Amino acid sequence: MLALLAGSLASAIFIGSAFPMLWKALRTRDMRSYSLSSLGLSVVGNAVQWRYMVSLPLGPIYVLHAFYTICTGVMLVLYLRYRQMSRRPSRQKT
Repeated sequence: MLALLAGSLASAIFIGSAFPMLWKALRTRDMRSYSLSSLGLSVVGNAVQWRYMVSLPLGPIYVLHAFYTICTGVMLVLYLRYRQMSRRPSRQKT
């Protein structure tokens, strides 16, 4: 019971720690601090990790890993979408 409670609390903390990153990326559309290779490897790593995850009993780790999988996927999509925008020259008002 204590292990389940600790796992649930840790999962909630880890999930909460990722929200500022997602919010900033959505709000500012500034993805310059991320690299395509890092985000791509994170997505692939999460996909491979699911192979291991299905062997574990159902618990908080599933919620945490599902969140990380979705989070890295969203960040990759945002990176691909917003990097096009950052390459365009900005128009200055005169």
